[in-house]
Amino acid sequence: MLALSAQAYLLEARQLQALSFAVHIPLVCFGVAFPALVVYTEWLGRRRGDPDLALLARRWSRVMLALFAVGVVTGTILSFELGILWPGFMGRYAAVFGLAFTLEGISFFVEGIFVAIYAYGWERISPRAHLACGCVVALTGMTGSAMVIAVNGWMNRPTGFTERAGVVTDIHPWQALFANRFFWHELVHMYVAAYIVVGLCVGAVYAWARLRGRADGYDRKALRLAVTVAAVASVAQIVVGDWAGREVTQYQPVKLAAFEGLGRTTSGAPIHLGGWYMDGEVRYGIPLPRMLSTLAKHDPNATITGLDTVPPDQRPPVNVVRVAFQTMVGIGTLLVLLAAWFLLALWRRGSPPETRWFDRAVLVAAPLSVVALIAGWVTTEVGRQPWVVYRHLLTADAVTGADGIPVSYATMIVVYLALAAITAVILRRLARSPRQRSTTSGSRDAG
Repeated sequence: MLALSAQAYLLEARQLQALSFAVHIPLVCFGVAFPALVVYTEWLGRRRGDPDLALLARRWSRVMLALFAVGVVTGTILSFELGILWPGFMGRYAAVFGLAFTLEGISFFVEGIFVAIYAYGWERISPRAHLACGCVVALTGMTGSAMVIAVNGWMNRPTGFTERAGVVTDIHPWQALFANRFFWHELVHMYVAAYIVVGLCVGAVYAWARLRGRADGYDRKALRLAVTVAAVASVAQIVVGDWAGREVTQYQPVKLAAFEGLGRTTSGAPIHLGGWYMDGEVRYGIPLPRMLSTLAKHDPNATITGLDTVPPDQRPPVNVVRVAFQTMVGIGTLLVLLAAWFLLALWRRGSPPETRWFDRAVLVAAPLSVVALIAGWVTTEVGRQPWVVYRHLLTADAVTGADGIPVSYATMIVVYLALAAITAVILRRLARSPRQRSTTSGSRDAG
């Protein structure tokens, strides 16, 4: 009876977990990349004696504090959901990855202390101490998220333990989490994506200001700083994406087959742009001959494993994975083109493109980068299905058998909508606070 109840709520549990991830992951980007951007801006402002940069850093620090508070709420919800929705997973494997969550908790508390000191310490501590506090915020934001990514990497390539008849023994947490090949490419891929999202979302604020006719030096400097970060990261993501793809090819070949909808093992496998997977093949798509073999193994004649190598009940939902993967890659390609436009103008004239079309493009690119981020995580997580721990534990065997999930789902929707409204009000008030520059690089901002 318990198994039947768990199966009945499997879809609802997945939807609730997906909702929480979709809300929390963009905030993780602002925990990883935004503190580094703020601290760099402060350092640059102090070095150059530039009151605009100092003012930017000061105002951004308040946004950083507000988003950290929101992330506390969404992250807490997410951590409770892991235990409540997936007791079969947490109960069996907690001893393997518990170290990572412990270190994540320590990083979180240290970050919380220093983000408050940084945001409120502008006139209370020395400039050197203030920068040091900002560096701690940036470092702990990275280490905390790295621990969660380590767990996810382990879920995709479980190592560092022995399992017999559902009993986990001979556990080596450091080997499982940090000597895991999937940890490193997932970490770099996520961090580069974080800089893309943060750079474009911050840049979009000042692109909107320029479209409204406010194009003073403060806004131009903010736009240039933010979009430069996003542009460099967008180009770097090409290399990181290739690295991640080759790791998936080697260790999760069925996931790669789902990316393309490759029904049968094929030499010289093609890629299809668009289309729909039906009856073991992609229909209505535009084929690019041998391109999958070329990209996955750098050999146009290489053999690519197909979905036919596993039973149907061990295949991920192909169209969900394909659409997410092609969305991520398609948006990423557009962001690279935007980066090329920006970097070329920066190289030729020393300033961002002075055209309303560029500002409009940044405004569109910001939400698209968030869509690409979420699509990438859908690709990673849904592509692993039906396994929660790859080749060890089925998602259906990890889900709770308790009822009430639909009520929790509805409640979370209300909570997240309320949280979004509160966040929007806070950010709007911060954006409207008056700008008051001083003549020093330490800029006293009364707003």
